Amino acid sequence: MAHRFDEVDRLAIDTIRTLAMDAVQKANSGHPGTPVALAPVAWLLYSRFLRHDPADPSWPGRDRFVLSCGHASMLLYAVLHLTGYDLSLDDLKAFRQWGSRTPGHPEFGETPGVEITTGPLGSGCAASVGMAMAEAHLAARFDREGEEIVAHRTWALVSDGDLMEGVAHEAASLAGHLGLERLVWIWDDNRITIEGSTDLAFTEDVPARFRALGWRTLEVADVNDLDALADVLEAASAPDGRPTLVRVRSHIAWGVPGKQDTAAAHGAPLGEEAIRAAKRALGWPEDATFRVPEAVLERGRKVASRGAARHGAWRQALAEYREAHPELAAEWERRMAGRLPEGWDTALPRWEPGETLATRAASGKALTALGGRVPELVGGSADLGPSCKTTLPGEADLERGTPEGRVVHFGIRENAMGMIMNGMALHGGVRPFGSTFLVFSDYARPAIRLAALMRLPVVWVFTHDSIAVGEDGPTHQPVEHVAALRAIPELTVIRPADANETAAAWAWALESAEGPVALILSRQGLPVLPGTAGRAREAVERGAAVLRDVDRPDLVLLATGSEVALAMEAAEALAGDGIAARVVSMPSWERFEAAGAAHRETVLPPGVPVLAVEAGVTQGWGRYADDAVGIDRFGASAPGPVVYERMGFTAAAVAARARRLLGRD
Repeated sequence: MAHRFDEVDRLAIDTIRTLAMDAVQKANSGHPGTPVALAPVAWLLYSRFLRHDPADPSWPGRDRFVLSCGHASMLLYAVLHLTGYDLSLDDLKAFRQWGSRTPGHPEFGETPGVEITTGPLGSGCAASVGMAMAEAHLAARFDREGEEIVAHRTWALVSDGDLMEGVAHEAASLAGHLGLERLVWIWDDNRITIEGSTDLAFTEDVPARFRALGWRTLEVADVNDLDALADVLEAASAPDGRPTLVRVRSHIAWGVPGKQDTAAAHGAPLGEEAIRAAKRALGWPEDATFRVPEAVLERGRKVASRGAARHGAWRQALAEYREAHPELAAEWERRMAGRLPEGWDTALPRWEPGETLATRAASGKALTALGGRVPELVGGSADLGPSCKTTLPGEADLERGTPEGRVVHFGIRENAMGMIMNGMALHGGVRPFGSTFLVFSDYARPAIRLAALMRLPVVWVFTHDSIAVGEDGPTHQPVEHVAALRAIPELTVIRPADANETAAAWAWALESAEGPVALILSRQGLPVLPGTAGRAREAVERGAAVLRDVDRPDLVLLATGSEVALAMEAAEALAGDGIAARVVSMPSWERFEAAGAAHRETVLPPGVPVLAVEAGVTQGWGRYADDAVGIDRFGASAPGPVVYERMGFTAAAVAARARRLLGRD
């Protein structure tokens, strides 16, 4: 179709370019080359193709935009400012400064209009797949013919570096398999990285790769050809059963003398002389900084007005939908508000002492019970559902033909699984969970870290949590992984002692968590311990609870997970020697810290020696314990009980270590 562009469009594009140059120069750091090159893409998207309302950046019916190449943040900040978001020129002038709303890479929650924290390349690509999956799932659940309240698109701007990262390929593979037709990636093919030409390491046929993955591919030969660019974006907006990759050829630092098409333009200020020369070439006042022509501001106000009108039309459609489908509308609004349904936790199972159950199995039973009451629970595993017990029995798979399904087969793609979960959570309307063996949390760590940085409500289910894995040997026996997860700020790690603490952990994760939660669960059966049915919620919510007490403890045995039962046995053995031992289950360090000093001193009385017991590295236990029984080496291949015994995890060995701590050996 014909697209009409005028001088104001070109002026707006040049305004984005000069704002990016000026902000990076003022900050004396940043990445100016890509914003200068891709200004036409940003302006056309936000002024003509993106469904958005700058007055309400969280409008549920909006298109989602992901700047996966987050280093190009000034591109996004500039276009947000021009199109009427609550981002002032002073905010742009404070680029990369302490406390500013324009950090070096986009940060979710810091800047109006920023959908996601990006920067680690490839992560935004994968998260955009999660957003598109959530959209497809909710549309299938709630939209009716001629009554669409969900249908919108997810757009992502991606770089050469993004497409080199394995996580982007993992996610693209799943997106093609699922046929996410409302997902568009715009690939900036500028052929430059920090070290030089992409030819140094990246010579593949990218469009051919994406076609093999089940994507439609479109191309624009010159990003500055606005008519061609608009034609292709129009084509990309018409779904055809596949996600779309739009290849856009650009020149980094376009029009900047001595900088265009050079690696020097990627991650450093362009310099005052180069900026003045570039402005002269654009017909811009060369000494003017942070200049925004009134005509551009006026066009931006019109963009905002059109967005508000589209939002208003959507609200009217929602009102009509509410009249026609009151129950569906109420359910959709509840989900988007993040409220749990009434009675959501009433079906959670309880277990009595004498029963034996692996905490992964207890988790599966709790998840099944919750799944029947909390329909927004959507997730699965990295090909380990039967082992991790995360299959949601009776629920359909989320597949190309059944997007309304709730069981996600992420494939053997742990990092992409995590990033996709992040995208689903950011979209809203679903509560994502994912699972794998604890030892493979290393593959997912970048996604977990970003979830923690954004405080997203995602739940990780990590099973096979210790040397009890046994015969598979040290490659599959996690010893350092719990400590590594505990090192991530804003992540709550919970290693429950038994089935009751596991169910309580799920309840807390859904109701109270203000960020991601990692459940650390056993492969082997564990006894249901006395007192946990009544103390499990306290143990999880406050991080620790006393399970075996004595009037005047000589020491405290402080344990997590499977080792709590071992500590109970050791306490009985010590009692035979006249040593009074309190046993504390401590499923969560993070919750214990949040509970406050008074609770901590009640559980761990000052002056009473503490021996920690956990089948992992002893790193970190010094904050709570005087000594620790742990594993500061890799495991070994043998039956699980044999490995435990050889590595000192027996009641006799723990009791002996306790006597040594008390000087009674």
